[in-house]
Amino acid sequence: MGQLRTSPPPPQATELEQWVLSTAEELRELRASLRDALTRHGLIQGEDLDEVPHLVVLVATELATNALRHGRPPTIVTLLTADECFVLDVADHDLGSVPGQGDIHPLDSGGRGLMLAESVSLAVGWYATDETKNIWASFPR
Repeated sequence: MGQLRTSPPPPQATELEQWVLSTAEELRELRASLRDALTRHGLIQGEDLDEVPHLVVLVATELATNALRHGRPPTIVTLLTADECFVLDVADHDLGSVPGQGDIHPLDSGGRGLMLAESVSLAVGWYATDETKNIWASFPR
């Protein structure tokens, strides 16, 4: 499919919460804690936004799973806010690879995390720091 665009998250983004994961077993706690954080930090409830927490949690799970499977630990999941959006940022410590979508076959059980993120979020991108490779996705608040 191709590579993600290289772009940092919005510069005015403010960190709300952060989770550090070392194993896939920690994903369950991430899901529960992230859903609580979205509510605690002012997810505006409304008819059009009822599924936002579900989508943020789904994308967080997919991106964190990719980072745990293909990156170098620890995986850092950060929830930020910017303007009218939540920004989900997932980092790993593998600076030697560029995130992209490989060839996906219909019968494959994996490999769709980035495609899913691109299809359900407002925007998706990636950037690198001196220590981490980060993939981010934004969602309406």
